[in-house]
Amino acid sequence: MVATLVSAGLCGLIFFWLSMRVVRVRLSSKVSLGDGGDSVLLGRIRAHANFAEYVPFLLVLLLAIELSLKATPNTLWLAALALPVVRLAHAIGMDRPAPNNYRAAGALGTWVLIAVLSVWALVLAARFAG
Repeated sequence: MVATLVSAGLCGLIFFWLSMRVVRVRLSSKVSLGDGGDSVLLGRIRAHANFAEYVPFLLVLLLAIELSLKATPNTLWLAALALPVVRLAHAIGMDRPAPNNYRAAGALGTWVLIAVLSVWALVLAARFAG
């Protein structure tokens, strides 16, 4: 459970940072709802929303896997620490002209984590069922 706690704590800090970035642009642009046609604000809103769309699901997978094991293997620690790294890369990439390496690495890394953790969860479920 410790790997998931560390990952969730790091992701929580990133989510707070993403929230503050949106608020800063909203205040400076005087836009309280939507993006007001501001491309910087739109990018920050989408980086924040994309994080909110992917991270909770990945944390659930991490926690389910971690709780089903007697010990936390290095592979799970790797995934738990990769999650905030790839999501931070994606957020940084959203502030740069597309396409860029940060955004691509963040998106690809997120998809790899979803695939790997999903298959891992299914394998564990099959073992417990059998």
